[in-house]
Amino acid sequence: MTEPDLRAASSRDEAEPLTAAQKEALQRAVVKVVALGAQVGVSAEQMIDLLKSGLTVRELLEYLAARTGEVA
Repeated sequence: MTEPDLRAASSRDEAEPLTAAQKEALQRAVVKVVALGAQVGVSAEQMIDLLKSGLTVRELLEYLAARTGEVA
């Protein structure tokens, strides 16, 4: 699944279930985000707390990207 497919999946009607391909793409993306978080010292639990506190996924990714520069 390509990035446009992921964007389409994220903007779809929440009542409509994900396709198998969308589920796979989402799982791969989550694994990558969790791995990036681990590399920069942010646990999955911390990322969940950030999202629950109102941070958007885009903001979370920007935060993690900024931390990669601090760690390098």
